Amino acid sequence: MKQTLNQLLTELDGFEQNSGVIILAATNFPEMLDKALTRPGRFDRNVVVGLPDVRGRIAILKHHMKNVLAAPDVNLEALAAGTPGFSGADLENVINQAAVRASKAKAQAVSMNDFEWAKDKVMMGAEKRSMVISPREKELTAYHEAGHALVCMYTKGANPLHKITIMPRGQSLGMTMHLPEIDKYSQSMSEYQAHIDVCLGGKIAEELVFGDDQVTSGVANVSLLLLI
Repeated sequence: MKQTLNQLLTELDGFEQNSGVIILAATNFPEMLDKALTRPGRFDRNVVVGLPDVRGRIAILKHHMKNVLAAPDVNLEALAAGTPGFSGADLENVINQAAVRASKAKAQAVSMNDFEWAKDKVMMGAEKRSMVISPREKELTAYHEAGHALVCMYTKGANPLHKITIMPRGQSLGMTMHLPEIDKYSQSMSEYQAHIDVCLGGKIAEELVFGDDQVTSGVANVSLLLLI
Protein backbone atom coordinates (compact mmCIF):
# COMPACT_ATOMS: atom_id res chain seq x y z
CA MET A 1 0.00 0.00 0.00
CA LYS A 2 2.83 2.41 0.82
CA GLN A 3 4.54 1.69 -2.49
CA THR A 4 1.30 2.37 -4.34
CA LEU A 5 0.78 5.63 -2.44
CA ASN A 6 4.34 6.79 -3.04
CA GLN A 7 4.08 6.08 -6.75
CA LEU A 8 0.76 7.93 -6.94
CA LEU A 9 2.24 10.96 -5.14
CA THR A 10 5.18 10.91 -7.55
CA GLU A 11 2.86 10.90 -10.55
CA LEU A 12 0.73 13.70 -9.11
CA ASP A 13 3.76 15.91 -8.54
CA GLY A 14 5.24 15.05 -11.93
CA PHE A 15 2.77 17.09 -14.00
CA GLU A 16 3.50 20.71 -14.85
CA GLN A 17 0.91 23.32 -13.96
CA ASN A 18 0.25 24.05 -17.64
CA SER A 19 0.05 20.45 -18.78
CA GLY A 20 -3.76 20.54 -18.95
CA VAL A 21 -4.17 17.31 -16.99
CA ILE A 22 -7.01 17.05 -14.45
CA ILE A 23 -7.06 14.09 -12.08
CA LEU A 24 -10.32 12.82 -10.61
CA ALA A 25 -10.59 10.18 -7.91
CA ALA A 26 -13.40 8.65 -5.87
CA THR A 27 -13.56 6.71 -2.62
CA ASN A 28 -16.12 5.39 -0.18
CA PHE A 29 -13.66 5.72 2.71
CA PRO A 30 -12.27 9.28 2.76
CA GLU A 31 -11.23 8.89 6.40
CA MET A 32 -8.69 6.24 5.35
CA LEU A 33 -6.85 8.43 2.85
CA ASP A 34 -3.32 9.55 3.64
CA LYS A 35 -3.03 13.27 4.50
CA ALA A 36 -0.25 13.59 1.94
CA LEU A 37 -2.74 12.67 -0.75
CA THR A 38 -5.47 15.11 0.23
CA ARG A 39 -3.34 18.18 1.01
CA PRO A 40 -3.66 21.34 -1.15
CA GLY A 41 -1.70 21.03 -4.37
CA ARG A 42 -2.72 17.44 -4.98
CA PHE A 43 -6.43 16.88 -4.57
CA ASP A 44 -7.55 20.45 -3.97
CA ARG A 45 -11.30 20.11 -4.19
CA ASN A 46 -13.46 17.59 -2.32
CA VAL A 47 -17.00 16.95 -3.51
CA VAL A 48 -19.20 14.98 -1.10
CA VAL A 49 -21.77 12.90 -2.97
CA GLY A 50 -24.36 11.71 -0.48
CA LEU A 51 -27.37 9.49 -0.93
CA PRO A 52 -30.05 11.05 -3.16
CA ASP A 53 -33.02 12.86 -1.64
CA VAL A 54 -36.57 12.24 -2.86
CA ARG A 55 -36.16 14.48 -5.91
CA GLY A 56 -32.89 12.78 -6.76
CA ARG A 57 -34.50 9.35 -6.42
CA ILE A 58 -37.30 10.39 -8.78
CA ALA A 59 -34.73 11.52 -11.36
CA ILE A 60 -32.73 8.29 -10.99
CA LEU A 61 -35.87 6.16 -11.34
CA LYS A 62 -36.90 8.05 -14.47
CA HIS A 63 -33.44 7.54 -15.94
CA HIS A 64 -33.45 3.78 -15.40
CA MET A 65 -37.08 3.49 -16.52
CA LYS A 66 -36.32 4.66 -20.07
CA ASN A 67 -36.17 1.12 -21.43
CA VAL A 68 -38.90 -0.33 -19.18
CA LEU A 69 -42.54 -0.51 -20.25
CA ALA A 70 -44.43 0.62 -17.15
CA ALA A 71 -48.13 0.07 -16.50
CA PRO A 72 -50.41 3.12 -16.07
CA ASP A 73 -50.66 2.52 -12.31
CA VAL A 74 -46.93 3.05 -11.72
CA ASN A 75 -46.29 6.09 -9.51
CA LEU A 76 -42.59 6.94 -9.40
CA GLU A 77 -43.17 9.71 -6.85
CA ALA A 78 -44.71 7.22 -4.42
CA LEU A 79 -41.93 4.72 -5.09
CA ALA A 80 -39.27 7.38 -4.48
CA ALA A 81 -40.96 8.49 -1.26
CA GLY A 82 -40.96 4.89 0.00
CA THR A 83 -37.24 4.31 -0.61
CA PRO A 84 -35.41 6.68 1.78
CA GLY A 85 -31.73 5.88 2.10
CA PHE A 86 -31.59 4.04 -1.23
CA SER A 87 -28.55 4.65 -3.42
CA GLY A 88 -28.67 4.90 -7.20
CA ALA A 89 -27.52 1.28 -7.44
CA ASP A 90 -30.32 0.19 -5.06
CA LEU A 91 -32.94 1.97 -7.18
CA GLU A 92 -31.58 0.40 -10.36
CA ASN A 93 -31.76 -2.99 -8.66
CA VAL A 94 -35.43 -2.37 -7.73
CA ILE A 95 -36.29 -1.62 -11.36
CA ASN A 96 -34.38 -4.66 -12.64
CA GLN A 97 -36.00 -6.98 -10.08
CA ALA A 98 -39.47 -5.63 -10.92
CA ALA A 99 -38.86 -6.07 -14.65
CA VAL A 100 -37.66 -9.66 -14.15
CA ARG A 101 -40.74 -10.49 -12.05
CA ALA A 102 -43.07 -9.04 -14.68
CA SER A 103 -41.21 -10.93 -17.39
CA LYS A 104 -41.55 -14.23 -15.52
CA ALA A 105 -45.28 -13.60 -15.17
CA LYS A 106 -45.42 -12.81 -18.93
CA ALA A 107 -47.06 -9.48 -18.16
CA GLN A 108 -47.48 -6.85 -20.84
CA ALA A 109 -45.98 -4.14 -18.60
CA VAL A 110 -44.29 -3.73 -15.21
CA SER A 111 -46.96 -2.84 -12.64
CA MET A 112 -46.75 -0.95 -9.37
CA ASN A 113 -47.23 -4.26 -7.57
CA ASP A 114 -44.02 -5.51 -9.23
CA PHE A 115 -42.14 -2.45 -8.02
CA GLU A 116 -43.47 -2.82 -4.46
CA TRP A 117 -42.44 -6.48 -4.46
CA ALA A 118 -38.96 -5.57 -5.72
CA LYS A 119 -38.62 -2.78 -3.16
CA ASP A 120 -39.49 -5.16 -0.32
CA LYS A 121 -37.00 -7.69 -1.66
CA VAL A 122 -34.19 -5.13 -1.68
CA MET A 123 -35.13 -3.75 1.75
CA MET A 124 -35.95 -6.97 3.60
CA GLY A 125 -34.31 -9.74 1.59
CA ALA A 126 -35.70 -12.50 -0.58
CA GLU A 127 -38.67 -14.54 0.60
CA LYS A 128 -37.96 -18.08 1.84
CA ARG A 129 -41.23 -19.74 0.88
CA SER A 130 -39.74 -23.23 1.00
CA MET A 131 -38.48 -22.86 4.59
CA VAL A 132 -40.08 -25.41 6.92
CA ILE A 133 -41.34 -23.72 10.13
CA SER A 134 -43.39 -25.36 12.87
CA PRO A 135 -46.81 -23.91 13.79
CA ARG A 136 -45.43 -23.02 17.23
CA GLU A 137 -42.65 -20.89 15.74
CA LYS A 138 -45.06 -19.24 13.35
CA GLU A 139 -47.29 -18.27 16.28
CA LEU A 140 -44.32 -16.92 18.24
CA THR A 141 -43.18 -14.91 15.23
CA ALA A 142 -46.68 -13.53 14.66
CA TYR A 143 -47.01 -12.27 18.24
CA HIS A 144 -43.46 -10.90 18.11
CA GLU A 145 -44.07 -8.88 14.95
CA ALA A 146 -47.50 -7.77 16.18
CA GLY A 147 -45.79 -6.39 19.29
CA HIS A 148 -43.47 -4.30 17.12
CA ALA A 149 -46.40 -3.08 15.02
CA LEU A 150 -48.63 -2.12 17.96
CA VAL A 151 -45.90 -0.16 19.72
CA CYS A 152 -45.02 1.51 16.41
CA MET A 153 -48.65 2.60 15.87
CA TYR A 154 -49.17 3.99 19.38
CA THR A 155 -45.77 5.54 20.15
CA LYS A 156 -45.32 9.24 19.52
CA GLY A 157 -42.21 9.93 17.49
CA ALA A 158 -42.03 6.51 15.84
CA ASN A 159 -41.93 6.26 12.06
CA PRO A 160 -45.24 5.26 10.43
CA LEU A 161 -45.83 1.53 10.04
CA HIS A 162 -45.16 0.38 6.48
CA LYS A 163 -45.52 -3.40 6.38
CA ILE A 164 -45.59 -6.40 8.69
CA THR A 165 -44.96 -9.98 7.61
CA ILE A 166 -44.14 -13.38 9.07
CA MET A 167 -42.74 -14.57 5.75
CA PRO A 168 -39.10 -15.54 6.42
CA ARG A 169 -36.71 -13.13 4.71
CA GLY A 170 -32.94 -12.96 4.94
CA GLN A 171 -31.90 -14.04 8.45
CA SER A 172 -35.25 -13.31 10.12
CA LEU A 173 -38.47 -15.30 10.51
CA GLY A 174 -40.58 -12.15 10.18
CA MET A 175 -40.21 -8.42 9.84
CA THR A 176 -41.95 -5.16 10.73
CA MET A 177 -41.01 -2.23 8.50
CA HIS A 178 -41.59 1.42 9.40
CA LEU A 179 -40.55 4.26 7.10
CA PRO A 180 -40.30 8.02 7.65
CA GLU A 181 -42.88 10.18 5.90
CA ILE A 182 -40.13 12.40 4.45
CA ASP A 183 -36.35 12.28 4.25
CA LYS A 184 -34.82 13.04 7.66
CA TYR A 185 -31.25 14.07 8.36
CA SER A 186 -31.33 14.31 12.16
CA GLN A 187 -33.20 12.70 15.04
CA SER A 188 -34.29 13.94 18.43
CA MET A 189 -33.88 12.09 21.71
CA SER A 190 -37.62 11.30 21.78
CA GLU A 191 -37.38 9.74 18.32
CA TYR A 192 -34.45 7.57 19.39
CA GLN A 193 -36.39 6.47 22.46
CA ALA A 194 -39.44 5.71 20.30
CA HIS A 195 -37.26 3.55 18.05
CA ILE A 196 -35.97 1.63 21.08
CA ASP A 197 -39.56 1.17 22.31
CA VAL A 198 -40.58 -0.27 18.93
CA CYS A 199 -37.60 -2.64 18.97
CA LEU A 200 -38.57 -3.89 22.43
CA GLY A 201 -42.24 -4.30 21.44
CA GLY A 202 -41.66 -7.82 20.10
CA LYS A 203 -39.99 -8.98 23.31
CA ILE A 204 -42.76 -7.51 25.49
CA ALA A 205 -45.43 -9.21 23.37
CA GLU A 206 -43.72 -12.57 23.82
CA GLU A 207 -43.53 -12.03 27.59
CA LEU A 208 -47.20 -11.05 27.88
CA VAL A 209 -48.50 -13.96 25.81
CA PHE A 210 -46.07 -16.80 26.57
CA GLY A 211 -44.32 -15.81 29.80
CA ASP A 212 -40.87 -14.57 30.75
CA ASP A 213 -39.23 -17.97 30.35
CA GLN A 214 -40.53 -18.40 26.78
CA VAL A 215 -38.93 -15.30 25.24
CA THR A 216 -37.17 -16.39 22.05
CA SER A 217 -33.85 -15.48 20.43
CA GLY A 218 -35.73 -13.07 18.17
CA VAL A 219 -34.78 -10.30 20.62
CA ALA A 220 -31.03 -10.82 20.02
CA ASN A 221 -30.78 -7.89 17.59
CA VAL A 222 -32.54 -5.64 20.11
CA SER A 223 -29.97 -6.53 22.76
CA LEU A 224 -27.19 -5.63 20.34
CA LEU A 225 -28.87 -2.30 19.59
CA LEU A 226 -29.12 -1.43 23.29
CA LEU A 227 -25.48 -2.36 23.85
CA ILE A 228 -24.44 -0.07 21.01
